[in-house]
Amino acid sequence: MTYPQRALGSALTIAEMEARKIRHDSTELWMRTVQPALWLLIFGEVFNNIRSLPIPGGFSYIQYIAPGVLAQSVLFVAIFYGITIVWERDVGLLTKLLSTPSPRLAIVVGKALAAGVRGIFQGVMIFALSLIIGVNLRFDPLDVAGVFLVVVLFAMCFASLSMTLASFLKTRDRMMGIGQAITIPLFFGSNAIYPISLMPGWLQAVSAFNPLTYVVDAMRSMLLTGDYSGLPTDILALLLSTALFIACASVVLKRLIE
Repeated sequence: MTYPQRALGSALTIAEMEARKIRHDSTELWMRTVQPALWLLIFGEVFNNIRSLPIPGGFSYIQYIAPGVLAQSVLFVAIFYGITIVWERDVGLLTKLLSTPSPRLAIVVGKALAAGVRGIFQGVMIFALSLIIGVNLRFDPLDVAGVFLVVVLFAMCFASLSMTLASFLKTRDRMMGIGQAITIPLFFGSNAIYPISLMPGWLQAVSAFNPLTYVVDAMRSMLLTGDYSGLPTDILALLLSTALFIACASVVLKRLIE
């Protein structure tokens, strides 16, 4: 068996093991849906009545933020994935996993894929909530499939970043703190809840390097505008970010048990 085949097989096996954990205890995932639900039901509904916000394309505000809320919910799931890795280190599971013949790249990819599964769950919940409250989105099957692909890549990207940080921080308390410190600037420094044109010049420049901006752009093109002209750029930026963070996590993961 060649290295790519062995790595792919190991990654899928690890992802399947992580998915079984979700099936046996999905409480955390249900709790994670509370925050995005509040964003849509309260924040979105209130600001939907403010007509002074220049929303591109003439869409309502709640339509505009629905893809941003979806991206935010996936971000929150993925960025705290490092806490799970630290817990696995504490109970000895990570040491056993790293002692197997599975390449470290496969371990990182497998766990990142598991974060993608969690992200899909969040996507389904946001779609269901949008339908219930009457948010008018484009639910074309190909567009929805494209959104789920973006969700998986995005979750893999930030789960890998979280694993990288966990390798240096090494405690759950530190991971909780850094997770909060990262997610809030990423969220408010993107186009998730307001157009980039409303930002000051320096923040517009920062948003160009924010992966969340490209994720939200991709989701809006598929769920709202139907304009796919910027989609290749969005996907390329997301792929590059994901590959970079997976590579970083693969290199430094062993530091977590040292």
